[in-house]
Amino acid sequence: MSNQNLLVTFPFDQLGEAREYRPPADRVIEGDIVCRNWDIDSSKDGAVRAGVWEATPGVNHSIKGETWEFCLILSGVVEITERGQEPRIFKAGDCFVMKPGYVGTWRTIETVRKVWVMA
Repeated sequence: MSNQNLLVTFPFDQLGEAREYRPPADRVIEGDIVCRNWDIDSSKDGAVRAGVWEATPGVNHSIKGETWEFCLILSGVVEITERGQEPRIFKAGDCFVMKPGYVGTWRTIETVRKVWVMA
């Protein structure tokens, strides 16, 4: 057995330095969105990844491609609208999965922070 930790925690009070970026301009619908990401762990091949993500208010296109994404909202409020569906509001404590092929909009109403797992 390797010396690798097989139980990984999310140290919310000690996340360290975030990678800061803005969504691609062609995905931004409204606002000057600033995102921060803290990578927590990933599989050796990178096929499964987990971390914490934060974004300031604004609206952008959300496109999953071939990935699954599990989200747990830690703080803030978002409105997510899957193409052809009614908008849905998510806030602290809510969780959801966006499956491969998902296309819609993501409106950050109040700066949001979430745990994410992608596969």
